[in-house]
Amino acid sequence: MTITAPISIAAEPRASSDDEARWARCPSCAALVYLKRLDRHQRVCPECSYHWRIPVRQRLELLLDSESFSEWDAYLRPADPLSFHDSKPYPQRLANAQRSSGNIEAVVSGSGTIDGAPVVVAAVDFQFMGGSIGTVAGEKICRAADRARTTRTPLLLICASGGARMQEGVLSLMQMVRTSQVIAQLHEDGVLCVNLNTDPTYGGATASFASLGDIVLAEPGARIGFAGPQVIRQTIGQNLPAGFQTAEFLLENGLLDLIVPRDALRGTLSRILRLHAGNSGALDDSTDEPSSAPSLQRPAWEVVRQARDLGRPTTLDLCARVFDDFLELHGDRVSGDDPAVVGGLARLAGRAVVVIGHQKGHLPADLVRRTFGMPHPAGYHKAQRLMRYAAKFGCPVLTFVDTPGAFPDAEAERSGQGPVIAECIMRMSRLPVPTVTIVTGEGGSGGALALAVGNRVLMMRNSFYSVISPEGCSTILWGTAGEAAKAATALRITADDLYGLGVVDGILPEPPGGAPTDWDATAATIRRAFLRELATLSPMPATDLIRQRYERFESFGMAVQHLSSRPQ
Repeated sequence: MTITAPISIAAEPRASSDDEARWARCPSCAALVYLKRLDRHQRVCPECSYHWRIPVRQRLELLLDSESFSEWDAYLRPADPLSFHDSKPYPQRLANAQRSSGNIEAVVSGSGTIDGAPVVVAAVDFQFMGGSIGTVAGEKICRAADRARTTRTPLLLICASGGARMQEGVLSLMQMVRTSQVIAQLHEDGVLCVNLNTDPTYGGATASFASLGDIVLAEPGARIGFAGPQVIRQTIGQNLPAGFQTAEFLLENGLLDLIVPRDALRGTLSRILRLHAGNSGALDDSTDEPSSAPSLQRPAWEVVRQARDLGRPTTLDLCARVFDDFLELHGDRVSGDDPAVVGGLARLAGRAVVVIGHQKGHLPADLVRRTFGMPHPAGYHKAQRLMRYAAKFGCPVLTFVDTPGAFPDAEAERSGQGPVIAECIMRMSRLPVPTVTIVTGEGGSGGALALAVGNRVLMMRNSFYSVISPEGCSTILWGTAGEAAKAATALRITADDLYGLGVVDGILPEPPGGAPTDWDATAATIRRAFLRELATLSPMPATDLIRQRYERFESFGMAVQHLSSRPQ
């Protein structure tokens, strides 16, 4: 076969004039790709996975069930409110965009299903004037959001946009407020909103509806930002570094939940919708396993060493075994994605829950990356973000505690480590949903307490919970870390000690040899504990949950002796 001269493309492949051999050159790896093969791969380069743009209706076909899409508001046509004219009159540009894209406006909206789950969709088409948002595009997004709220149907916003439409001036700018307002109503009414940002998503879209979803997804390599590279160069003369404003950059900086390849998008969206489906099934309140296992009365220092065993299952290990499904979400939506705190959505016996926990790891590289489970401020911001999520959707919060404490470096202090822990404790104390905490390993000081303000607090048999590490206590009180074992005993930090003090509500048994010997058995014990506690807590009204949590911790106040007379 004769190969014709390849065509260099930036985003959308074009055929050569030779119908027998139509090829395109990938702008990422420079490989020649046969266009029919490219279409079979959903316009993703089979050599390097570069994602080309795709027309909006093709994207809807990929994501939605066959023939399930019903379009809304197709009759709405853009006007020319400013009588705008640059090199061409605005009406002429609109007519050209309508011919090239096949759409009347840049937004296509309607309803459909994903694996049978209903969803409202508003998708921005980059082929229509760069996906710019004018008054009619904004109107269609607002109408879609309003129908989603009225019917309590999840809203999926798909974006590929250069930002506001200049030809409609400040009226276009006002769409940022309009779209933000309707999404705020969704948040207030507890209706799920999911963003899928594709290449490119910039300007007024990023600074409004494209960033406000409960979950924000992006395709690999998608360029996402406020001011584009050209605008930045023209405004301040600065050239952006490689990889800046990509989906990967945003994920690293806590601004995305997930990067999802195109062939996995439908499955991921289906999981999200299933995790948010109406709760079903009866929670098991069986009492086949007591909340407090028989006391073993082992030395405190032995418990400390077992709690620190790197073979113990981590939060992610347990999430894979305890729950029927678990989808990890990333980022605090402010500054970063601290890997020392993990969390996301899960399904437990037909019930949607939010899970948050410290994450240590097992191997040296992972331990270092996760700072041995010691969170930075971004980790606690992430936890608060997930707590807000749980409160919005009425999901119980289940937390795993396993940390030596908050990370104590200078940058953490500059970023407000103390205040953010305080905010985390305050927010968790007022959650209107059931909260259950399990200390699975180390419970180190305020760094642990920030995730441990539960209606019920349980401990694994070989775990400990302390105001300070034994080594730290020994150093302060004895002048050397060598008395750590003595400090551990004096601090009364074992599960038995704390159960006796009423600090924890139950002790969960571990397999013979401890949790490291059998992760599955450990997870089964934890699952039963969660189900048992939720069966008790779930019927309680929000006001009772908050009051019970308040009274639980209020009970740890000091007994005050009232003197009959004042000392002379």
